Amino acid sequence: MSGSILVQYVGFRTNTLSREYTFNVRGDGEDREFTINIANEAFVSHRARYQDAPAICAERLQAELAAHENHPLETQYVITSAELETYRAARSPKDGQKPWSRKPQAEY
Repeated sequence: MSGSILVQYVGFRTNTLSREYTFNVRGDGEDREFTINIANEAFVSHRARYQDAPAICAERLQAELAAHENHPLETQYVITSAELETYRAARSPKDGQKPWSRKPQAEY
């Protein structure tokens, strides 16, 4: 990767078919704007949560920046169903673990 960069989440806009998340990337003497879309259907079908959407988009943008030495050719991306599933699977509890279960008590 070339020099250091700063990725800043700007916000989102709701369109009829998707939510568009905007990021500014600053570094190497230039500012660039990137937009990443997630289909509204992904939220309605519970494949994505509204509170996770900026993080999902940021992960995609970081991957694109890393793959293209901080200078991807495109500035607009769409999150796929596979990316949503990968994000969800990476953050779901492992088999046999329940997030609400008690921690084992140490015997002293």
